[in-house]
Amino acid sequence: MIQRIQTLYIFISAVLIGLLFSLPFAEIAHNNQLFLFDVRGIVRNDNIEQSGLPIAIFIGIILLIHIVAIFLYKKRIRQIRLLVFAILLMLGLFGMFYFFTYYSFSAAEINFKVSVVFPLVAIILDYLAIRSIGKDEALVRSIDRIR
Repeated sequence: MIQRIQTLYIFISAVLIGLLFSLPFAEIAHNNQLFLFDVRGIVRNDNIEQSGLPIAIFIGIILLIHIVAIFLYKKRIRQIRLLVFAILLMLGLFGMFYFFTYYSFSAAEINFKVSVVFPLVAIILDYLAIRSIGKDEALVRSIDRIR
């Protein structure tokens, strides 16, 4: 149900994750060359230096989990489990960001863009959604006890 606050949290989180497909993550300056790090990978002059397929797959899976979680509003426990799994995948996405930027280049100057913060904001929104879903579940169980 779209009128529930947790659905809005999940929807905003899904929009932020979806924006990762179109926004760059960082600019990397190495040996007087400028590389762009985005969902395609590490790119220099429209030539892909290192493929970003694992990051694209991770982002796609996280986005799919959020979309599925929106439509599981009647199954609250399953919705919580999916969001916890999405949070774990977003933490793994941070690890992949680190690997692609720091491990791929030694002594490079890295300028991160604002889109790197989107998974962190999505993690916070997912946590808020999990809290709201838990409150709804507690309310439903207390009403069932009264009957």
